[in-house]
Formats: sequence, C-alpha cells, structure tokens
Amino acid sequence: MADITDPENTIIMTLKDGDVVIQLLPDVAPAHVARMKELARAGKYDNVCFHRVIDGFMAQTGDVANGNMEDNFNIGRAGTGGSDLPDLPAEFSKIPHARGSIGAARSQNPNSANSQFFINFKDNDFLNGQYTVYGQVMSGMEHVDAIMRGEPPMNPDRMISVKVAADV
Repeated sequence: MADITDPENTIIMTLKDGDVVIQLLPDVAPAHVARMKELARAGKYDNVCFHRVIDGFMAQTGDVANGNMEDNFNIGRAGTGGSDLPDLPAEFSKIPHARGSIGAARSQNPNSANSQFFINFKDNDFLNGQYTVYGQVMSGMEHVDAIMRGEPPMNPDRMISVKVAADV
C-alpha cells in the first residue's frame, strides 16, 4: 500500500481484489474533494457498482442513488443518478486526465457533477479541461485494471467500501 502522507485527503477504496489508495487534490478541486469525503464518511459509496467500464478508457461508478440496488441495476437505472446533495460547479484545472486519475462524471452541463466519478485506465488527454480531476490512484491500480468491463457489465464489480484514511 502507498505511504499515506495526508490521511484526511486520502481515500481507501476496497475492491474485490484489494485496496485502491487515492490521493485527493483539495488544492485543485476543493468542492469535489469535500463531496467525496462527505459521501464516503456517510457510507454512501459502499457496495456501489461500476456501471460503465470501457476497456482502454475508464471505469465509472458512484451512482449512490441507484448503483447499490441490484434490482435498479438490472433495469438499467444505475448511472442515471447522484446523491441528494446539490450538483457541484466545475473545477477545471491543468491537471491532466492521466492513468489512475479520478475525474468527476457529469452530464452535458459542466456544472452537473454530483457523486459519480471515473478512474482513467490510460492517459485520456482529450478530457483535459472538460472534466474536473480531483484525485490520483497512488496504489492498487492493478485492482482497478481488473474491474469487469461492460456498459453495463453483466456482473458488475462494486466498491465494497470507501473510507477516508483518517477514519480508519
């Protein structure tokens, strides 16, 4: 596991194959970092599925409204919701969408990010300046690489738990 130098701004995401350690970027995207920590501390990300996983691109998750209910997933609703909190304004930066970066998923409206996010499987420079980057995988990327592919996957992988390292 990566050395955790800032536990308050580090997320430990447990997947089926092991832990993924994510360093959050509060100086770059403070509202998005605060939202992820708030939802993680409330247990909202626990058991939420990866509903859109595109090989060679990214793995998307974080639909806390629909992504943790098996029946909703089966009728295709996972990926259509967010949290009951207000949407976030875009916090675009010069941080690239590199392999392992965490990006805020949103609709066509740049200010519509809420709870959903994606992890880039590779450098996706075409996303730069269009989606908020607010974290970077420090260790466990091999577990992200092992997430079941599909839109949606037949048997989606889930975030077993998502915790702020300071709370563990």
